[in-house]
Amino acid sequence: MATAQNKEQIVLGRITTVYGVKGWLKVHSYTEPMDNILNYSQWTLNQQGRKQTVEIDQGRHHGKGLVVRLKGCDDREVARTFTGSEILVERSQLPTLDNGEYYWHQLQGLEVITDHVVEGGRAEPALLGKVAQLMETGANDVLVVRACKGSIDKRERLIPYLQDQVINEVNLEEGFVRVDWDPEF
Repeated sequence: MATAQNKEQIVLGRITTVYGVKGWLKVHSYTEPMDNILNYSQWTLNQQGRKQTVEIDQGRHHGKGLVVRLKGCDDREVARTFTGSEILVERSQLPTLDNGEYYWHQLQGLEVITDHVVEGGRAEPALLGKVAQLMETGANDVLVVRACKGSIDKRERLIPYLQDQVINEVNLEEGFVRVDWDPEF
């Protein structure tokens, strides 16, 4: 019997619009690289809370994006009914990562703690907030940290996700990320 955690679904992208007249759809992928979303032959589409399982018939690069055709969808007007849908797969289908690598969804919601120097020169842990989301920039990914109950202030912080420079520890079991970050910044 599968546990609830195995059945949890993760958003990997969304269907943006129709493409052509033969039922093709444009897809915005959140995977890296973007065409990894095509590795999953079965998707669950979530459109405003209504879920439907579909199978990918074909998929390919088109320009700077991707287009797909779903099995049984050979008409533009039928394809249009899927636009705006989130593309989900079961968490258990995601590839296992190497030690020290994390999916973005694993980091979201974790508390962000830094060692804050207080009077007398000793360091004390300070809660900066929780990871609200991550952003992709040209140089590196960035944690968007928002204040939460118990945080040292009400500020939002953008903290670069740089292993061994800024990110000292990620502890999924305990629910925190330890960073080397000046709370005043």
